[in-house]
Amino acid sequence: MQNGTMEELWSTSHLSGGNQAYLDEMFEAYLADPNSVTEQWRAVFDKLPNINDKVTTDTPHAPVRDHFLLLGKSRNVAASTLAPSIVTEHERKQVQVHQLATAYRFRGHQKAKLDPLGIAIRGDVPDLELQYHGLSAADEDTIFQCGNLYIGKSEAPLKDIVNALEQTYCSSIGTEFTHIVDTAERRWIEQRIESVRSKPDYSPQARKHILERLTASEGLEKFLGSKYPGTKRFGLEGGETLVPLMDELIQRSGSYGAKEIVIGMAHRGRLNMLVNILGKNPSELFQEFEGKSFLDQGSGDVKYHQGFSSNVMTEGGEVHLALAFNPSHLEIVSPVVEGSVRARQDRRKDNTRDQVVPVNIHGDAAFAGQGVVMETFQMSQTRAFNTGGTVHIIINNQVGFTTSKREDARSTEYCTDIAKMVQAPILHVNGDDPEAVVFATQVAVDYRQQFKKDVVIDLVCYRRRGHNEADEPAMTQPMMYQAIRSRKTSLALYIESLIEQEVITEADAKAMADEYRDLLDNGEHVVKSLVKEPNKTLFVDWSPYLNQPVVDDYDSSYPLKDLQDLANQMNTLPEGFPLQRQVNKILEDRAKMAKGALPINWGMAEMLAYATLIKDGHPVRMTGQDSGRGTFVHRHAVLHNQKDGSTYTPLAHLSDDQPSFEVFDSFLSEEAVVAFEYGYSTTTPNSLVIWEAQFGDFANGAQVVIDQFITSGEHKWGRLCGLVMLLPHGYEGQGPEHSSARLERFLQMCAEQNIQVCMPTTPAQVFHMLRRQARRNLRKPLVVMSPKSLLRHKDAVSSLEELANGSFQTVLPEADSSIDPKKVTRVVLCSGKVYYDLTEKRAKESADHVAIIRIEQLYPFPEDRLYEILLAYPKLKEVIWSQEEPMNQGAWYSSQHHMRKALHRVNPKLYLSYAGREASASPAAGYMALHLEQLEKFLNEAILLDQ
Repeated sequence: MQNGTMEELWSTSHLSGGNQAYLDEMFEAYLADPNSVTEQWRAVFDKLPNINDKVTTDTPHAPVRDHFLLLGKSRNVAASTLAPSIVTEHERKQVQVHQLATAYRFRGHQKAKLDPLGIAIRGDVPDLELQYHGLSAADEDTIFQCGNLYIGKSEAPLKDIVNALEQTYCSSIGTEFTHIVDTAERRWIEQRIESVRSKPDYSPQARKHILERLTASEGLEKFLGSKYPGTKRFGLEGGETLVPLMDELIQRSGSYGAKEIVIGMAHRGRLNMLVNILGKNPSELFQEFEGKSFLDQGSGDVKYHQGFSSNVMTEGGEVHLALAFNPSHLEIVSPVVEGSVRARQDRRKDNTRDQVVPVNIHGDAAFAGQGVVMETFQMSQTRAFNTGGTVHIIINNQVGFTTSKREDARSTEYCTDIAKMVQAPILHVNGDDPEAVVFATQVAVDYRQQFKKDVVIDLVCYRRRGHNEADEPAMTQPMMYQAIRSRKTSLALYIESLIEQEVITEADAKAMADEYRDLLDNGEHVVKSLVKEPNKTLFVDWSPYLNQPVVDDYDSSYPLKDLQDLANQMNTLPEGFPLQRQVNKILEDRAKMAKGALPINWGMAEMLAYATLIKDGHPVRMTGQDSGRGTFVHRHAVLHNQKDGSTYTPLAHLSDDQPSFEVFDSFLSEEAVVAFEYGYSTTTPNSLVIWEAQFGDFANGAQVVIDQFITSGEHKWGRLCGLVMLLPHGYEGQGPEHSSARLERFLQMCAEQNIQVCMPTTPAQVFHMLRRQARRNLRKPLVVMSPKSLLRHKDAVSSLEELANGSFQTVLPEADSSIDPKKVTRVVLCSGKVYYDLTEKRAKESADHVAIIRIEQLYPFPEDRLYEILLAYPKLKEVIWSQEEPMNQGAWYSSQHHMRKALHRVNPKLYLSYAGREASASPAAGYMALHLEQLEKFLNEAILLDQ
């Protein structure tokens, strides 16, 4: 119903036939004053699509007619009546009233009563004074046209207009929306908040439900505080209205037909959310307080980092809730949530972004301070990362840890100002007014549904305790905590209000609290909407990928004939699609490769890997700043028409029923984009998800994601991820920021088979590596030190047969058949591009006593395979590890012990030496001459040291 037209609404059973006249009348009443209809009907009308179109097209006629009637009553009516030089005093003041209303829309939020503590010092807002607009108290009884004010009247005395504006914009909700350039969006917000003056008339039943949720919120914190005094829990005290907020958000999203809601949040209130919103059994939480872990394997994590999922029932049906796991790095979870949501939407083919809703809950200090917030907003409307709008909720404690002075905390007026960059409306709301909080939530959800854009709820509250329960906040915020100690809780204030309005009695409130306490004491679920037997089709089944052993050998072959057919399809373009000259030459060469007339290069092998995976039923997604073409001009997955600029992606058109193949050139971000792709890959086990760095060096901008999610997420949270990171790496004399993807950092984090780190050196290797990644039931992140110069190196080629047959080789033995194993006295071990430098040097020096072995997978380290290959050299005396990177970087420090184990098995007397650049603070030389000098030096050490 919510997604239909007005006609569809009327055609439903109880809204059709003889009821239509009644409904028309009710709808007109709603348009004039939403509070004049019942709450149930108001909820229906609020959700009707494009209601604002009717409002904005119908209402302007009235002030126009009134204006001309006014002119008609003037004594000086003449042909020049419409001339701008003849304006009455009343008309002039009518314009000034309009300017006053506009000022309230622009600046009313600065006068709103947002701070429950009343200590936030706000300056006067002169724009909101009558005198500023040439009006005075003498005009209060004068009747003016209300123009496009949605206050249920076409005209009213000035005092009534001002009173309506004060209630709407300066009470418990301060709305910022005039920075939005789209007129329809602004008018929609004006209509929604002005028509009920930011305070809908809720029924007693609705108010009791809000009270029940608020009772649960405070009840859990009190229970934990008494049961586990002094234990760190990052409680929600002071911000308890988050629970009724989230309850309303979920129920209203469900009524729109949402099937999943993915939530990200940091610490504050997380335990309360787990129990009171997601339905975690309180007894399990209590056991965690007492030290029990529910993770079968791994290290586990603290309580307030844990994720959770459950299903709840809403008016629109069953909804799956997923709370994302997150580390202490606060806002980094935000883009992870967006990635998870996009993956779920793609899986459901939810192109309208209705069925999966992202919700990110922030702290005020982190929202203002963390750069990843900006990056996440920036991605919100892009093709690659759009999720149809996120509901952002800020638990605004008005203090980060100990920093509460605005001049220390930020340079902006509000912590939310960053959201204006994408013109998101911002609803500041006083956390001690639960009904205002619920209304702000309804507006936010409806806005997201209507416009598919981000919206922000700034829940202005406070923190009753310190940063954690063991902290003493009065050390640094004495005045704030003096006010907090004398402040009644949100629940106590709301109970007093409901008793005064005769909605409940004091006994009712006590009974509600006692009932909740009994449930906690008994360790029972406290979420009444929780579905006991959830619909499993609402979420992904990861069971085929759980507890899989890490086995390197995997048959990733593909029939030769089918491979050639795919190669031909890849090079087929729509008729009349002109290509740029060099791109056309690349496709011509690929056609020859398909026939076996040219060897396979890197770009062709990589594209064939994707093509075969698509044919095998695996969706492929790739993002990166230049991924369509490839930074180093090798991929050309997306082709550009040279006449009209249109694009064509051949791999997306292999067949009508194929899984998706998507390549996006992303905006210039590493941190948020990698986090997004991590979230995406943790939600789509069957997909090959790839992030490619422009240069591998730039991955350090995403170090937080790498450290706290990619390399440790499985061990901490049991969260599987098959993300592939392609990091161009190789020393070609391009300087410190264009050489190293920081291999050493990844290897340092390797343990317990947490990730895979590979340095493939042939096109066949990259083909089999990518196929293995998707085809195995193993889901581990794959970090690839991918090439730059090797993309077109004359020796870095493979045959079609090498792609069609075999598998990824973790270690490649000596490739030169002219090297006699019985004459080899020295073995040089290496990884990556340096192999080709070493072979060139060996040939130049005729050093046929040297064998060169490539370690293509540095982790998990293939010790057994290396041992088998080394056994082929009976006269082996020397083993050298050679690398391009400085000694303190690259694989040397992190991998030498693995190599030594294999050497010891071959011959305990074998010693592993080093040949590479000297230790350096910088990753690479900045001058070509120095680069070449260093290269020649360590190649001599590797090949000629004993001569």
